[in-house]
Amino acid sequence: MAGGYYHADTEDGRHWDDPSEDLLFMLVEELDHAANTFVVIEPDDESMDWFASVSLLEDGTYEVEWRDMSRRDHELTTETNRGHIAKELTRWLAARNFPGKPARNSARTDDEF
Repeated sequence: MAGGYYHADTEDGRHWDDPSEDLLFMLVEELDHAANTFVVIEPDDESMDWFASVSLLEDGTYEVEWRDMSRRDHELTTETNRGHIAKELTRWLAARNFPGKPARNSARTDDEF
C-alpha cells in the first residue's frame, strides 16, 4: 500500500505520518506561544478536501477546527482539555473516507487481545 492516510505538521516544521491519539495529545501538549502555536492534520491524498487544526490561544485555551468540504462540515470550538482534544481528533479522523485504502478501524475484537 503506497502512502499513509494523513499527516500532522506543526508550526515549528515537524511532520508525522498517521499520528496516533497519544501522539496527537503530545503535539497539542507541546504547543507554545514562542514558535509553535498550531498543529494541522491533513490527508496524504491532496485531492481530498479536509483538515483539522489545533491552535494555542493567548489565554492558554485551544481553538480546534474541523473542516470537510466534501461533506459541507465545519466546526470551530474552544477547549481546555488536551486529552479530550486528542480523542475527538482521533474519532473525527477515523470517520474520514480514504478511497482505495482499507478502512482504518481502531476498535479491536476480543480475538485480537
